[in-house]
Amino acid sequence: MNMCNTYLCKKEQQEAIEHIDEVQNEIDRLNEQASEEILKVEQKYNKLRQPFFQKRSELIAKIPNFWVTTFVNHPQVSALLGEEDEEALHYLTRVEVTEFEDIKSGYRIDFYFDENPYFENKVLSKEFHLNESGDPSSKSTEIKWKSGKDLTKRSSQTQNKASRKRQHEEPESFFTWFTDHSDAGADELGEVIKDDIWPNPLQYYLVPDMDDEEGEGEEDDDDDEEEEGLEDIDEEGDEDEGEEDEDDDEGEEGEEDEGEDD
Repeated sequence: MNMCNTYLCKKEQQEAIEHIDEVQNEIDRLNEQASEEILKVEQKYNKLRQPFFQKRSELIAKIPNFWVTTFVNHPQVSALLGEEDEEALHYLTRVEVTEFEDIKSGYRIDFYFDENPYFENKVLSKEFHLNESGDPSSKSTEIKWKSGKDLTKRSSQTQNKASRKRQHEEPESFFTWFTDHSDAGADELGEVIKDDIWPNPLQYYLVPDMDDEEGEGEEDDDDDEEEEGLEDIDEEGDEDEGEEDEDDDEGEEGEEDEGEDD
């Protein structure tokens, strides 16, 4: 049995711990170096992507209701949209996500709108920042609502009425997001738009309409039923022809017998 002096064993363990700590410091140093290198690469390619984002925005502008369709088709964003939010977003013509030059300090999302009956703003923006100490914060455009068109207040009134009547509650208005700065470090909608929708909005715009799919399925079922019906008719026709042939054969045999008798 391998035995060692207790003092020596503890000394060896302490030395091992110190060496582990030294090695871990080297690993941490390499991780920091890797993060700096990765950041430089991200900054480089972020600049290279900008002309393509611009070209894509110009092409998207040719498609009516592109952005409202994209948001409605996105499962997380659609859950935040009430009926009137969708109506207002029909006036949304362009969305832009801009990461700050150093990337790590934050980003801004801009929403461009045509003239609309809801608010005066042409652009609504929300920015997310990380200060030098790493604390997150956000700020946004103040929405200049037209008289009686404040969807954030209307949403609250609708929910109160629905609660009293025990009806289905409308979601809180999408536009309350612009005034919510309670948790800038974990802004789910901002992160979804920046990291999921913005890199490739076309994938959500092209999500097939379930109603259309169901309609096509019903048409296919009808076609199948019609084909089956035609097949049944053909089979019945073949059976009738077979019976007629048998009758003709019997008639011919009868005539031959009569001839023989004569």
